[in-house]
Amino acid sequence: MTRHWANVIAALLLGLCLIGSATKLRAVAPAAASPTEIVWKLDNTDMIGGHKPQLLGAPTIVNAPSGGPALQFNGRSDGLIVPVNPIAGWRAFAIQALLRPAANGPRAQRFLHIADQLGRRVLMETRSSGNSWVLDTYLARTRKGRTLRNRAKHHPAGQWAWVALVYDGKKMSHYVNGMQELQGRTVFPPMTNGVTSLGMRLNQVFWFKGCLKEVRFTPVALPAEALQRNP
Repeated sequence: MTRHWANVIAALLLGLCLIGSATKLRAVAPAAASPTEIVWKLDNTDMIGGHKPQLLGAPTIVNAPSGGPALQFNGRSDGLIVPVNPIAGWRAFAIQALLRPAANGPRAQRFLHIADQLGRRVLMETRSSGNSWVLDTYLARTRKGRTLRNRAKHHPAGQWAWVALVYDGKKMSHYVNGMQELQGRTVFPPMTNGVTSLGMRLNQVFWFKGCLKEVRFTPVALPAEALQRNP
């Protein structure tokens, strides 16, 4: 075999090796990055998280003492329906909201409600009693679900607080200003596409009286030390 043909064969073998290596690299390419945190700044009624909401009543923009605008709901007829489920497909999640429940609001108030195409539901609520309130959270994959509500944990109305609902794939927990109040085991499969209401339940009952400034959706079960809280 001449040197010329030896060089040709060597080049062909090298090319085949490179093709094989590229195929292997494509086969083990990393999966797409997991979704990142979604933050809704509630500073207008025209666009929420990049989506145009359905407006009910007349939620108004007010200035929060901590700085920046917030949405104020009257507890009777003000609400928003956002045409998206921010946590669709997530096996674990944390939902956080910065709110200021008003004094003397309705006894039962839903400030956030997510529902998907299969009827699964996430609700975050307050139970008001004059000048105080307790947090109520709910996850349901069927007609019945799991509720967390600690009647002994009262919080003053008229003050800002961060509340959180965390699900780790096996149990749900809820927090006020980073302090855990309750937890319980429940099965809650990843949700499908759906819608989200703010200031009321999706069927337009149990209206919220007070202000909402921000809602955060995170695709992991955040530990207590990573949650938002007021000083």
